[in-house]
Amino acid sequence: MRGQVMFRPRKKYIFLLLVLMSVPLIILTYISITRDENFNRNNLMGFNNREAALAERVREVEDENQMLRRQLSLSQFQLQQSYQLQSQGGGTDKLNISSEKIDRQTGNGTIICTNMEESVPKCEVLHVAIVCAGYNASREVITLIKSVLFYRKNPIHLHFLSDQPAKLILQTLFHTWKVQGVEVSFYAADDSKDDVSWIPNKHYSGVYGLMKLVLTKVLPLDLDKVIVLDTDVTFATDIAELWKLFRKLIQKKKPIGLVENQSNWYLGTLWVKHKPWPAVGRGFNTGVILLDLKKLRQMKWMQMWRLTAEKELMSMLSTSLADQDIINAVIKQHPDIVYQLPCAWNVQLSENTRSESCYTEISDIKVIHWNSPGKMRVKNKHIEFFRNLYLTFLEYDGNLLRRELFGCESYQRSNHAGDQLGELNEDDQCYDFRREKLLNHRIHLYYLDYHYIQPIGDTDVTLVAQLSMDRLQMLEAICNHWLGPISFALYMSDAEVQQFLRYALSSEILMSRKNVGYHIVYKDGQFYPVNFLRNVALQQVNTPYVYLSDIDFLPMYGLYDYLKKAIGMMDMTKSNKALIVPAFETLRYRQIGRASCRERV
Repeated sequence: MRGQVMFRPRKKYIFLLLVLMSVPLIILTYISITRDENFNRNNLMGFNNREAALAERVREVEDENQMLRRQLSLSQFQLQQSYQLQSQGGGTDKLNISSEKIDRQTGNGTIICTNMEESVPKCEVLHVAIVCAGYNASREVITLIKSVLFYRKNPIHLHFLSDQPAKLILQTLFHTWKVQGVEVSFYAADDSKDDVSWIPNKHYSGVYGLMKLVLTKVLPLDLDKVIVLDTDVTFATDIAELWKLFRKLIQKKKPIGLVENQSNWYLGTLWVKHKPWPAVGRGFNTGVILLDLKKLRQMKWMQMWRLTAEKELMSMLSTSLADQDIINAVIKQHPDIVYQLPCAWNVQLSENTRSESCYTEISDIKVIHWNSPGKMRVKNKHIEFFRNLYLTFLEYDGNLLRRELFGCESYQRSNHAGDQLGELNEDDQCYDFRREKLLNHRIHLYYLDYHYIQPIGDTDVTLVAQLSMDRLQMLEAICNHWLGPISFALYMSDAEVQQFLRYALSSEILMSRKNVGYHIVYKDGQFYPVNFLRNVALQQVNTPYVYLSDIDFLPMYGLYDYLKKAIGMMDMTKSNKALIVPAFETLRYRQIGRASCRERV
């Protein structure tokens, strides 16, 4: 009995213990069944989480591989099309097929790269218009041209609206530069002066600062669109990217593309009683413009801006920012004509500029605009970067820009001199001399301001000389001794020319003389081309007589007046005579101004 009584409580305890132990087992079984169901719902293969994630990644990689295979097939299709066009004489510039069009032709139903913008066809000519007048502007525009040519991959047609001095300088420069894929046209600014000279203008650019208003009238009627640039801008990218934005203008049906002005000028808050011309918001800067010439002509642009200018001048009396004031006033009345370009295409380094808010990275910048009267003396935390970029192009060897445009045969001019250079035998003892004969030297005439007044009579004499950098100290001495006109030919590299410019601008003697022509012949080759330099200087003489002199010869005081009297007394106009000026050797000139010259250089 006692044994049975003791067994029953133990049996109860064992049963309770078994029940408690079965509860976790039931829970685990339920969780396991639920997980299996989820696995079956989420993936048909029954993977665990890690295996499922791995499978998902494999699918992503496979999708990427399929995308790459499609793109490669498209590239192969483009190459096949290009080859067929070339074999038919079509040229690669005819191949301009969008990704959607190619996709349909390959039979693929999926559209690929629909967000990718088409690039400008390689052989499409980009038209650029620049107003350039005077000797200083002709010097400044070269830095702009260098920056454009450095990055460009397309043929370029430059349209210069210029005065006669600028035409002579730039025409000679591009003729001797011989850059492939660059065409240049000139339009006489004097013929359009009457269209804008009636507008009072306070801007330092004078009447030429208004010339962009007449481009629809001046440029050829068959030219539909053009990029308009100020001479004080520097490119930091391929200009074709800017040309590509014409597609946006056409889509939006806007005839003008401009970047917003990056100062508070047109808000009228810069100083008390500041009254700017009317503008939309901050207004727009006209240093970089896209013009749809065809659409502007249809809108009668010349009449439009003239009516606006006449109306506003009744209260404004004059313009402060030349064409920019008038264009902003027109946009104020017709805001639907302008398409706002991204601000990186005209980063303005003017006084009171807000350009730092335009970009987040230096690499974002496309065009730098030095639109301050102080030019590089502006406040910007990245001014050193901008200044170094400008100085790089300023001193860049222009001879290196004579490269070919590969893949654009229709714009490659025959390079007869290059072919002859390739035929020379380098083992020939006279190789260097034969090569020198075939070189083309770039020439920049009248590098500084020049103004010559023809005196009464026909006895005037011009001193002609040529020099290199090591004789720079002789310029001041010769200008002191010879008061008549002078024609110098200077043989220098692009970097040395900038040293000469700094030297000349710091010299009161040289800056006081406007009848001295400085003609730059850029270095190329190993030898000093003395005869070529002398001929360049002789060709720019405006007087009937010349006094040929070595740069080491220092004329005596009064020699200019003495020679003019001698010419008149000997009646040299009716006889073939030459006057010989005796020379005396001295070493004293070597000490003349050398210390001050070194300091300025």
